Amino acid sequence: VARAHWAEYGRNYYARYDYEGVDKPKAEEMMKRMSEMQIAGTEIQGMKVKMNDVFAYTDPVDASISNNQGIRIIFEDGSRIIFRLSGTGVAGATVRLYLEQYEPVSGNLDQHQFEVVKPLAAIALEVSKLQEFTGRDAPSVIT
Repeated sequence: VARAHWAEYGRNYYARYDYEGVDKPKAEEMMKRMSEMQIAGTEIQGMKVKMNDVFAYTDPVDASISNNQGIRIIFEDGSRIIFRLSGTGVAGATVRLYLEQYEPVSGNLDQHQFEVVKPLAAIALEVSKLQEFTGRDAPSVIT
């Protein structure tokens, strides 16, 4: 079923990197720094940034708006990087890094998703300076 869908519509490769138990004030500082960046129109590691923002979620049922849901970086090819900060863990905070890249029908639809999004992860780490803020050189979990 999935292969038939990809053959007709293309494929979105996706991965989530979780950095669990990080220092919350440092993670908040990193998020604040990224919220102030103006990188639209720049090129990072060969990818052109279309837009970046702090995004809000609008509930489709009651139209309520939840602001400050995370940092979004969207590239001209439609690829996305999203950072979200969660403070609901047992200790510290969790930085969630979402990576998504579209592959059209004419592209290679049989790649491993973690390999496809690795270049996006490298860009995310460069832009966020996550390793400097958290002291982490690898995520706790990749899904």
